Amino acid sequence: MPSLIDLNLEGRQVQRHRPWPRTVVDSAVWSFAARMLAERRWSLLSLWGEPSMVHMALFDSRTAEIGVVSLDCPDNLFPSIAANHPPALRLERSIADLFGLVADGAHDTRPWLDHGQWGVRAPLGDPVEMSSPAPPYRFLPVEGEGVHQAAVGPVHAGIIEPGHFRFSVSGETAVRLEQRLGYVHKGIEGLMAGADLARAAQLAGRVSGDSTVAYAYAFSRATEAALEPVVPARAVWLRALCAELERLANHLGDIGAICNDAAFALLLAHFGVLREGVLRAADTAFGHRLMRDVIVPGGVACDLNDAGKAAIRAALGAIRKQFPELVELYDNTASLQDRTVSTGILRPDLAAQYCAGGFVGRASGRAFDTRRTLAYAPYKDLRFEVPVLEQGDVNARVWIRIREVEQSLALIEQILDQLPRGEILAQLPQREGPCEGMALVEGFRGDVLVWLRLRDGRVERCHLRDPSWFQWPLLEAAIEGNIVADFPLCNKSFNCSYSGQDL
Repeated sequence: MPSLIDLNLEGRQVQRHRPWPRTVVDSAVWSFAARMLAERRWSLLSLWGEPSMVHMALFDSRTAEIGVVSLDCPDNLFPSIAANHPPALRLERSIADLFGLVADGAHDTRPWLDHGQWGVRAPLGDPVEMSSPAPPYRFLPVEGEGVHQAAVGPVHAGIIEPGHFRFSVSGETAVRLEQRLGYVHKGIEGLMAGADLARAAQLAGRVSGDSTVAYAYAFSRATEAALEPVVPARAVWLRALCAELERLANHLGDIGAICNDAAFALLLAHFGVLREGVLRAADTAFGHRLMRDVIVPGGVACDLNDAGKAAIRAALGAIRKQFPELVELYDNTASLQDRTVSTGILRPDLAAQYCAGGFVGRASGRAFDTRRTLAYAPYKDLRFEVPVLEQGDVNARVWIRIREVEQSLALIEQILDQLPRGEILAQLPQREGPCEGMALVEGFRGDVLVWLRLRDGRVERCHLRDPSWFQWPLLEAAIEGNIVADFPLCNKSFNCSYSGQDL
């Protein structure tokens, strides 16, 4: 079987694309790559467009090789990847919405991000003013005797992002779920075009608020791959500290919220207290509860002092004291186990096909973690385990979070103990002409990908891919055969980002 390195020999390699190669190929090689995806020999990391060109990032799990292939689209057409590899479908639909590039042979050409409210078609490609209102969105038809539809959202109770869920129901059982997202479109990729690096880093950190560290981290590493500055060692370690604090806070909040959706509010309260302790420690240490705008290209924007260290250690101490008792309560409460065990099962083969990252993938047997698989600094110098389970149910996704909380506690302590002294920010070198960079960073949901092209100190094009792009479709599969009343539980156990997949 050819490797990604072999594939790169089949086209014109783009100079100054780092750290992995990008190659412009013809339609035959593009279609060959699509076949390798369909046969599950390679995995799709992302698919994105720009005017008259599409790009595809590929991963070979056998060798941990990554490569990007690009295809010119002079007629605004490209061979569909999703025709034989469903994980590409929503990305193809978004490319059509934003750039007007059509996937030839695709089975589903409905808009994804475009709700007909922009006033133009293909705003990032060759914009065309809308001459008439957009037709209503066509949901899949109801099929089967006694099957009816139940519509939920896009407005939900409580403070939550908008998303529409269309259930096909037989009695109380969900036969099928179809999602309609795109209600929080911010135009991030359009705003990125022409932005200077400071502004672009801020925009990256606002793609998904609960992952502001992960996005700023990935954007900064992609920028540094393109420009090749020497990032100070202290900054590298402080970035990992921020990332683990973000992971810790989100996992604690998620565990409590899942228990609350199973009508066990006591654990929501206790886990909420622990999460609040982490957020307050982050505020003391870095000046912001979510650590927004702390990670910047070249390093970090602020240093960690003794008061910050003390606050973080105090938060860790509180968690270590209370967390085991809360986990035992979760595991020994029959009413909770009845709701979470064997509910919302995601099969391992689907997790592998969709390249599912984070707790969604690892709860269904996919042992992928960019901190270990791609081993970027400083994680290659730290001791930690990547927990993996096979059951794929709500309970397994809870237990992956529990184990990752334990790992993050250990990682944070190692970082604080080994934190090097020195500078925290390097000056970025000036590069003439275009240069491109790409990075993957492990956020709390999974791998966040950023690809960008810089020209004369500004962003010419930037693509940001949230792990939720590949997790949302899997929620549709996991809910089948469950009762509708268990949907909030399944949904929270996935906790996909509405905002993150809405470029």
